[in-house]
Amino acid sequence: QVQLVESGGGLVRAGGSLRLSCAASGSGFSIATMGWYRQAPGKQRELVATTGGDSTNYADSVKGRFTISRDNAKNTVYLQMNSLKPEDTAVYYCNARTTVLRIAYWGQGTQVTVSQ
Repeated sequence: QVQLVESGGGLVRAGGSLRLSCAASGSGFSIATMGWYRQAPGKQRELVATTGGDSTNYADSVKGRFTISRDNAKNTVYLQMNSLKPEDTAVYYCNARTTVLRIAYWGQGTQVTVSQ
């Protein structure tokens, strides 16, 4: 079992920055990929960024503004969000997928609100 605990959300004005963190804990697991998804009111959950091995992936809407990074020793993934826009407002969820069986785990979500 993997537990994911997110932190770093909040309220920021357009053009500002926030940094999200997600720490994975548990025992007997190896994580292949970690990433961030988001869900805005009335919309489906969408991928923001993922990282695994030597690869990273970003949604087109955040390329050049968001940066995902991972500290493997701490089983922690970060999302640095710069030049935030009101359309980035959403609940951001951390995701981790295990190496064996590719089981997906989710964090509880953290609210990011970007005002005009």
